[in-house]
Amino acid sequence: MRFLDEDEELNPILSAVNLIDVFLVIIAALLIAIAQNPLNVFSSEKVTVIKNAGEPNMEVIVKDGREIRQYKSSGEIGSGEGTRAGVAYQMADGSLVYVPEEKEAPSLNKATGGK
Repeated sequence: MRFLDEDEELNPILSAVNLIDVFLVIIAALLIAIAQNPLNVFSSEKVTVIKNAGEPNMEVIVKDGREIRQYKSSGEIGSGEGTRAGVAYQMADGSLVYVPEEKEAPSLNKATGGK
């Protein structure tokens, strides 16, 4: 009987079974981590991720459903083309008020019918 007990202790397949159990636990943990990732392709949520905020190499990643868009900063402040559209004022309570600029100033005569 003693030889049968020793044979089980020296059996290399028993340690392999334990390694398989460890790898199954690791795989399950990785699958849970992938499922909880905000940029998961299988979720239909709308997510925005900002990498390196305020740095010259800033990136903005926007995920809307299954579509993922990536925007990279050029590093230049205020770059681009456009025209001034108006002025924004911050009120005492912290709210912002936007006042659009008019291309042509309204005349008083047009508003009152020329009188």
